[in-house]
Amino acid sequence: RLCITGKSAGGYTTLAALVFRKTFKAGASLYGVADLSMLKADTHKFEAYYTDNLVGEDESLLYERSPLNFVDKLSCPIIIFQGLDDKVVPPEQARKIYSAVKEKGLPVALIEYEGEQHGFRKAENIKSTLEQQMVFFARLVGKCKVADDIVPVQIENFD
Repeated sequence: RLCITGKSAGGYTTLAALVFRKTFKAGASLYGVADLSMLKADTHKFEAYYTDNLVGEDESLLYERSPLNFVDKLSCPIIIFQGLDDKVVPPEQARKIYSAVKEKGLPVALIEYEGEQHGFRKAENIKSTLEQQMVFFARLVGKCKVADDIVPVQIENFD
């Protein structure tokens, strides 16, 4: 019943671990990279060369290491959190992987936060993110309810 959570590059690690390995029962990606080619093309100048350090400039490696391109290998639920003002990992990354997982028929949820950038700053959104992860994992992995009175997010292909 192991779950994985990650933020930013850790969100990429989460998505990659879920797609390329069968170790985890569920995951949560917070403003994570789903497509390295899209990151290289769409991120701001400061992060534009990040992928060069990770995998080099070979476009085929960017493709091969992008979780979005291998959603067919995914076999567990995922919840995705994204700030709508994120300039590092634009919201389109979260929306694309959400749609692909939904189309595959696996349980998936997407929570987008208005006014949040790359790394949530508002206390209510940080609290909501922690609560929704807990509820998501409890419902889908632990098959249990949480003691707190938290209204769970709608989970596609589950609710």
